[in-house]
Amino acid sequence: MGAPSRADVVIVGGGVAGCSIAYHLTKLGITDVVLCERKQLTCGTTWHAAGLVTQLRATRNMTELAKYTGELFGALEEETGQATGFKQNGALRLAKTEARFEELKRGVSMARNFGLEAHVIAPGEVAERWPGVETSDLAGAIWMPKDGQVNPADVTMAMAKGARMRGARILENTPVKRIIVENGVVRGVELAEGEIRADKVVIAGGMWSRDLAAQIGVSLPLHAAEHFYIVTEPMKELKRDLPVLFVADECSYYKEDAGKLLLGCFEPEAKPWGHQGIPEDFCFDSLPEDFEHFEPILEMAIERVPALAQAGIQLFFNGPESFTPDDRYLLGETPEVAGLFCACGFNSVGILSSGGVGKALADWIRDGHPPVELADVDVRRMQPFQSNKTYLFDRTKETLGLLYQMHWPYRQYETARNVRRSPFHDRLLAAGASMTEAAGYERPGFFAREGRPTAIEYSYGPQSWFADARAESLNTAENVTLFDQSCFAKFRLDGKDAAAVLNRVSANQVDVPIGKVVYTQWLNDRGGIEADVTITRLSETSFMIVTIVASQTRDFSWLRRSIPEDAHAHLSDVSAGLPMLALMGPKSRALLEALSGEDLGNAAFPFGTSREIPIGYAQVRASRLTYVGELGYELYIPADFAQHVFDRIVEAGAGFGLGHGGFFAINSMRMEKGYRHWGHDIGEEDTPLQAGLGFAVAWDKPGFRGRDALLRAREAGTPTRRLVQIRLEGGDAAPMLYHEEPILHRGRIIGSVTSGGYGHRTGASLGMGYVSDPGGVTAEFLKSGAFEVEVACERYPAHLQLGPFYDPANERIKA
Repeated sequence: MGAPSRADVVIVGGGVAGCSIAYHLTKLGITDVVLCERKQLTCGTTWHAAGLVTQLRATRNMTELAKYTGELFGALEEETGQATGFKQNGALRLAKTEARFEELKRGVSMARNFGLEAHVIAPGEVAERWPGVETSDLAGAIWMPKDGQVNPADVTMAMAKGARMRGARILENTPVKRIIVENGVVRGVELAEGEIRADKVVIAGGMWSRDLAAQIGVSLPLHAAEHFYIVTEPMKELKRDLPVLFVADECSYYKEDAGKLLLGCFEPEAKPWGHQGIPEDFCFDSLPEDFEHFEPILEMAIERVPALAQAGIQLFFNGPESFTPDDRYLLGETPEVAGLFCACGFNSVGILSSGGVGKALADWIRDGHPPVELADVDVRRMQPFQSNKTYLFDRTKETLGLLYQMHWPYRQYETARNVRRSPFHDRLLAAGASMTEAAGYERPGFFAREGRPTAIEYSYGPQSWFADARAESLNTAENVTLFDQSCFAKFRLDGKDAAAVLNRVSANQVDVPIGKVVYTQWLNDRGGIEADVTITRLSETSFMIVTIVASQTRDFSWLRRSIPEDAHAHLSDVSAGLPMLALMGPKSRALLEALSGEDLGNAAFPFGTSREIPIGYAQVRASRLTYVGELGYELYIPADFAQHVFDRIVEAGAGFGLGHGGFFAINSMRMEKGYRHWGHDIGEEDTPLQAGLGFAVAWDKPGFRGRDALLRAREAGTPTRRLVQIRLEGGDAAPMLYHEEPILHRGRIIGSVTSGGYGHRTGASLGMGYVSDPGGVTAEFLKSGAFEVEVACERYPAHLQLGPFYDPANERIKA
């Protein structure tokens, strides 16, 4: 049967992701679905995947999707009659070092937070569950009984069969030549013979996805890499149904299957593949063997499982898998083309992600928004430059191995660096800056003092930069500190309808006098926070919007799609042309007054004011704001004047105790003030009322998006889920908080940490997190005591409150 001329949804790619999306769309009743596979189902990457099914991911929602995948795999055979080979034989994760053991134990605490069963076990129990494994050098291990394995090709065929049973059409040997786009909206796909018109198209084409998307100006940053494993001949002494075994310190994993042992690896330096293109006839192909590359892994494996020394190798396999620049897959509606979705770049977790991905994307296509917050994998987190092939080639050498490297807090990429740099970059390096990266942007993490190195020595406790961040924080409290915040994204909205457009998008009132800065959220229809921005009114018809660099693509797309077709409003991204410096601290006003000759006192220049002032020979926009809880100013400088202004500030600053500061100190100080960070503390499922941001809502303003949902929430009374500030008791002896540590009240988990850091001005380990209570999260509830936070399977007493721990009256900001 040939291809139809019309469908509701066309899916490009017949691997496990594409078939799962088709399966789940038809389960929702969307049955006019066509899946186009260039050759045969599973022939790209799916067919040779190892088929590991683990459940613990980095966030609650990602874990829930992985848990659903396991549940789906367990039910597919009964539903479709197609065997899948799924079994929950559990997984063991071994630690050779105390640092790795802490990482695993932190994972166990996180698993408890998500309702996953996980246990810390001794080396002796490892040997009981996996006879023949060497355990004498282990620091410890964890056991996750709900993990398991599946046959990737079989489970894909089961989902394809389920989709067909409900009306989907699956067309093999049907390559898509091009996505059809008209006026920024997807309209279907072009085949060798004709077109299929459709309102929704999904790119699930694995390692082909980047090039297919690039034809129409869509960025899907992924690159294939060679992935190696061996399969032994049958081993008589090998126990059947062994748990999956992960030894990340040796870059390896082991899977027993039918009396044979599969040994795979994620080595530290990978081999990117397909840089010059993928052969047209690629189908169930393997890549050339490279035993020399694999040999170091095998040598460690023989030490770990001595029986391997006598085992024959039945198969040495090398096949391509797709990797993204940050090791997280690409999911959702593309920012460039409306109605065009993607599910690709799975970084070797495609099988275990497939069920949840299919369900989530099917819901997204039906409803027009994701079913839960999926910011971690949302394609809109990416920058267009990241599709550059050379960048991807260089980064992919590292990303494959990072899957099994230590997942240190603040870990920095080592490849494909120095991509985006501010005009101050070289001057900051000369001042001792240690550069960190965000969305490809180089920005100071800290400034090394007293002969300390700029290289980071990682740990789960205070890292090597701890003393430097302390010095920067204390100088900010006592004198004045200069921060390079050029990485922040800056947009302009111009036109006679600009104020009306922004007032519809923003929860706060932005129709304010010229020269005022407004802090506001952009909400979805459910009242959730899609963006957290400041908006400055530059003139009657012009506004500047500032947001974090990680949200640059996402927020620009959100605002662009919120402009009515008939509105007179033009949106532009001016980030690269407008670097920004922040001067923060009690002496910032005196320094700026000396530089500019202007009166910047409270009467002339109150908090939330923005206007141009002279510095040297330049005109600079100064906005009185802060993200560190001190008197301060953000300085927006035309790029061609930037170095001149920087030099004038540094020269004049010597008499005011001016120091340099980095983003590690900023994080410390924002924790002390309870300043939220989008993507950690606030997001699509959090309302301003839950997040403690009701003060930034113009309740009497009609017609802003999300208002109806907020009004219903306000009428319901005190929120039963709320963001709180957390301080661990014990001072310097308390552990560091990072993300997803469970929060307990009288022994019961009531929430989790969203972000953390050490507060140098307050001398405490701090965090933020959401807690829930059926009676409402009130100040009285938080005073009831008996709160704890679990870190690496140990519980620590904690004090919780709604307000900040530093300067709660904001006296220092308004001084």
